[in-house]
Amino acid sequence: MNPQNLSEMANNIAAFFAAEPNHVEAVSGVANHIDKFWEPRMQKQLRACIAKGEEQVHPLVIEAMQKLSLPA
Repeated sequence: MNPQNLSEMANNIAAFFAAEPNHVEAVSGVANHIDKFWEPRMQKQLRACIAKGEEQVHPLVIEAMQKLSLPA
């Protein structure tokens, strides 16, 4: 999948959870959504996108991806 599309989808998820006043719950919300609804391949591509700095990614997404364990 295109890195721009992945980052855009992830940023939309983060924008939704950014309204949560509790930062820890916001990060958990993003992490849970990505874990439940994104296939491992998409998660791996998002990790690579973040590592390479290819696209602007919301800080909640970065924190959420750090919270998620790496797929086996």
